[in-house]
Amino acid sequence: MLALEILAAQGLAALAGLIFSVLLLAYGGGVLIGRWRQSSTEETVEATSFVTNGLLGLLAFTLGLTIAMAQGRFEGRRATSLSETNAIGTAWLRASAFDHVRAAEIARLLEDYTRLRREFVEAPLRLVELERLNTETNRLQALMWGHVAAITRERADPLTAALQASLNDVFDQTSAQRWAFAAPIPGELLVFLMGMGVLTIGAIGYQFGLKRLGEPVMAILLVAVWTGAMVLVADLASARFGAVRPSSAVYQWTLQGFQGGLVIPRLP
Repeated sequence: MLALEILAAQGLAALAGLIFSVLLLAYGGGVLIGRWRQSSTEETVEATSFVTNGLLGLLAFTLGLTIAMAQGRFEGRRATSLSETNAIGTAWLRASAFDHVRAAEIARLLEDYTRLRREFVEAPLRLVELERLNTETNRLQALMWGHVAAITRERADPLTAALQASLNDVFDQTSAQRWAFAAPIPGELLVFLMGMGVLTIGAIGYQFGLKRLGEPVMAILLVAVWTGAMVLVADLASARFGAVRPSSAVYQWTLQGFQGGLVIPRLP
């Protein structure tokens, strides 16, 4: 986690530069080895071409798999944010409908809770900041549950049970969202993808060296494309790194819905 925090502080450009440099070095190394082995037979060249094509196919499959997994993680984070705000809105409406001072305090605390959850979604990858937000979330949960427990002891009726259930749903959705933000793609898969990229680009360079081909522009283009694809995977897979991040607009919409409080119209 600390390594990810350091990487996030450098930004996408640093990650792209690192991947591009590694892949370009792999290509250059492959070319040098291929030129050193230029005395190879035609059969060796054909075998190298066959293996390179196989590596390209496997790399494309692995890349597609990781992009699909990263996209799934991204959509999961968006879905949990929507579910959490819906649960918060329901709990706020039920608390506002009560004619009880503790219920009014629960409604007020839910507004603070919504702002806190918005901060959680927007927070960068800093361990200290995330720990603070999680601690404050637990504190507000305990405070709201204490208020609803006191109401239950005063009046154990279906309305109180409904408020209790809605608050429990809010807490469950918060746990689901926290898990969605903390569940990245398995690191082994990303390491495998990077290793496959290095081997494949190196094999292409080796094949070019064997065939005495010199296409630096096309090689750089190929390396740039693979670099962009790998950076996209890293961007989608991480909740707090890069440019593609879940929007916190749904929390702002929920807060806007709280404005004005509960208005009970007059009878017609």
